[in-house]
Amino acid sequence: MRDPAGRTGLSVRLRITVTVAVLVASALAGAGLTVYLVEDRRIDRERVASIEQEIAEFQQLAERGGPYAQPEPLSDGTPVVLTGVEELLYGFIASNVATDDEFLAVWWDDRIQFQQGGSGGLNATDSRSTRVVEDEEFAEVVRPLVAEGGSTEVEVAGDKLFVTVQPARSDDDSGALVVVTFMDNAETELADTMRTYTLVALVALLLVVGVAALQSGRLLRPLRVLRRTADEIGETDLSRRIPETGNDDITALTRTVNGMLARLESAFVGQRQFLDDAGHELKTPLTILRGHLELLDVDSAEAAETRDLLLDEIDRMARLVGDLLLLAKSDRPDFLSRGPVDVADLAVAVLAKARGLGDRAWALDTPVDGGGAVVRADEQRLTQALLQLAGNAVKHTRPGDEIAVGYDAVPATAGGPGAVRLWVRDSGPGVPAADRRLIFERFGRSAVPAGDEGFGLGLSIVHAIATAHGGTVTVEDAEPHGAVFVLTLPHES
Repeated sequence: MRDPAGRTGLSVRLRITVTVAVLVASALAGAGLTVYLVEDRRIDRERVASIEQEIAEFQQLAERGGPYAQPEPLSDGTPVVLTGVEELLYGFIASNVATDDEFLAVWWDDRIQFQQGGSGGLNATDSRSTRVVEDEEFAEVVRPLVAEGGSTEVEVAGDKLFVTVQPARSDDDSGALVVVTFMDNAETELADTMRTYTLVALVALLLVVGVAALQSGRLLRPLRVLRRTADEIGETDLSRRIPETGNDDITALTRTVNGMLARLESAFVGQRQFLDDAGHELKTPLTILRGHLELLDVDSAEAAETRDLLLDEIDRMARLVGDLLLLAKSDRPDFLSRGPVDVADLAVAVLAKARGLGDRAWALDTPVDGGGAVVRADEQRLTQALLQLAGNAVKHTRPGDEIAVGYDAVPATAGGPGAVRLWVRDSGPGVPAADRRLIFERFGRSAVPAGDEGFGLGLSIVHAIATAHGGTVTVEDAEPHGAVFVLTLPHES
């Protein structure tokens, strides 16, 4: 992205906000992961502790011995009498109350005979435990563990189970106590906890990021004021100063910048005074010398020829001094006097003035749509630059050759602002590619036509005027031959 000041990339405020957001999000994510792992391990420990407690109580009951609880008589009144290991197993599950997350079962005669718990009573027909034990897959899981005991995780009838089998044997028979824990409830509670944490973390993240954005904006506000004031100072004069508020690092920076501006103003005033004095001191002797030479009464033809030669050299020196002073002043803030300039009217006015520079086929290049644009620029400086280009074109063409002044506007795009182009096109020999950078340097010259008494400063003045406007000047090939000098100025459409 690009702002009006020419800055590219992300702003400091946005980078601070993004950094805070990333750090806080990382911290909250790390904390959430830690909570999840800790809670998951706690659930596992509680599950193992509950199972170990059941096994320990079963072993204590076996060591204590009977009598044990017996099942209720059948519906016809026939008593059910259990003995041995089966009596021990039934007595244990009948005397224990399992939670909703688990159930106890008696494995006997290669199947589950009784179960208790799982949101139902002893051998309840509508409990979760009943759905599990009636599933053949559950028997396939328990059967391999009956002989040696052990634990395993399995999913049966849509429920995730942690199954622990404790064998029970006597001399005459054998069976097993089956402790089954439903894992879904604990996992659901953990998932609910993590969802709640995630919502709270997101709210906290938004709050922290919002506060970071506001606070960073408040802290960086003095820097924005500093930048804006510095831009205004650069466009007007160096006498303005940046307001100093507070007593922090930014205030110290403001004081430093103000001190730098004071030194720059002093140097600028000294430079301007030097240029003014130098211009006066250089022009005054030349003017005096020219006046005396013009008044000099000479008798011989040789003396008259010498006087004319000196007058011509004085004119060249005066022009050189003027060009050098103009180039020196081009870096000063007061070099331009900006105002609205209609490029179409400017091109027409320049063409009318340029016709007096030479006997050429003068023309006006207009854009296809026939429209122009209005830019904030120094009309006199632009006129000076275009007339300099027109005069340069006259030097490199012959009577009857075509010279054109043109203009068009380039609309703004997503990649940058728009632009306005002004050019002078000629049908002369053109500029060799190797010399196209050299000719815009001070005293840089390409092929010089006979009789040209220039110093090589004209195009450097055009370059200085373009640079002062924030634009560029380039040279291209014309069709079918010749050169096109293009002055490009930035323009917000």
